[in-house]
Amino acid sequence: MFDSFSSARISSLFGPHSRLWLLAAACCLPVGFGCSDSTMEFESNRVHAMALERSRDVPTDAALADVELVIAELFGTPEEPTWPSDHLTGEQLELVSLERLQQASGSVESDAENVHRGLYTEHCVICHGVSGSGTGPASMYQWPYPRDFRAGVFKWKSSERDAKPTRDDLRRLLENGIPGSPMPSFATVAPEDREALIDYLIYLSIRGEVERQLLAVAIDDLGYEETPPNDDLRLRLASSKESDPGKDEAGNIIFTDLNQSSRDEPQVDESDSVEIDVVSTEGELIAISVLQSVVGEWIETTVAPVPTEPIPGAADELHASIARGAKLFGGQIANCAGCHGPEGQGGMPLNDLDDWTKEFTTRIGITPTDADAVKPFRKAGALPPRIIQPRRLSGGVLRGGDEPETIFRRIQHGIAGTPMPGVDLSESAAGTTGLTPGDVWDLVHYVQSLVQPTPKPSVRVADDKNPLAAAETGVSS
Repeated sequence: MFDSFSSARISSLFGPHSRLWLLAAACCLPVGFGCSDSTMEFESNRVHAMALERSRDVPTDAALADVELVIAELFGTPEEPTWPSDHLTGEQLELVSLERLQQASGSVESDAENVHRGLYTEHCVICHGVSGSGTGPASMYQWPYPRDFRAGVFKWKSSERDAKPTRDDLRRLLENGIPGSPMPSFATVAPEDREALIDYLIYLSIRGEVERQLLAVAIDDLGYEETPPNDDLRLRLASSKESDPGKDEAGNIIFTDLNQSSRDEPQVDESDSVEIDVVSTEGELIAISVLQSVVGEWIETTVAPVPTEPIPGAADELHASIARGAKLFGGQIANCAGCHGPEGQGGMPLNDLDDWTKEFTTRIGITPTDADAVKPFRKAGALPPRIIQPRRLSGGVLRGGDEPETIFRRIQHGIAGTPMPGVDLSESAAGTTGLTPGDVWDLVHYVQSLVQPTPKPSVRVADDKNPLAAAETGVSS
């Protein structure tokens, strides 16, 4: 289906070790981009709106217009971001720091005390874009594309597949970069600046996911079509009490500011005035519920537990584990070889896409190679569809990390946003529909043996017959 894609050619020209994409991106940057005389704006997620419109057969312009207003009121602008504390509770209030958001946002500058501002513009916007869409000026020239934060889906993390990453996960990504991709290490950036970037990344992801969910709710549940629904169902946030006048039992407006009074309306003495509660509409309650739900997922995320690794007691036990892993690797249940090749060398034909691309193609009945069908989405900001390439394990690098526990989680939970599946992990499923924890550890040892000459278990392998065996095999503690 995707035979016309020139994935290999693009990958070789703009791969992670090529500087051609940097040169091309520099040529694409508008004059003054990120400087104080330019105004940055969050672009609407028109690609998602168009995908909803096609799949639901309902126009989305009215919904998009109201969602834009709600999102702007909740999250502010790239120059002046806000955190919607008025609508959050408990730990949600402290998920990000408004001070750090302000440090990361806006134009690039520093003060006399060497406090840097505009950190996201300086370090991230060229690839990830102003709104975190992954469509910055350099995005077209990278393989793989930069991450689109707005869907709330992250690949490299210690949490379960559908969970958000932990803050430590994001911290490690900034410190180490992503090997085998254009994502560099930011270890030379000051730790406090990295923390500000983490806050801003979380902010962009939450902002984008709330936008996406509100668009879907507007179409699916609130009755948005060519025009908005009635006022009670319309997605809007209530105005502040100071600017929204209350009404008496007869429906007459009560002016609490005497300057607003008229002879036709009753006046209220300021000394006798009573604070009037603004009644929330159904649309506002839904908007706040969506916000709290998305923020709550970031609060609730935890590190996925990993069963204790059965450390081989001797070198021959390690090699036996590797042999069992090799058999599982090519077996029908794990079937790793189906994508990664019989010996992890890659190169297997896989006509599949990542989830970000499927959203505007196969999931709504569009063939990725149908240029005419894809063209409207490209105009709305989508990047050209590309076939996803399973990782070459033999002699390669693992983008998400090569620690034993990390590889275990990759096998158990799969990789979010990609066709890489997880496995059913239980003793009862062994040999039928799933794997045992011991099976997965055998696979871990085999994968490590492919990536490097010998694997590295968590602790040193002992061999009573040959005390030097551990050092000779390269196994480290």
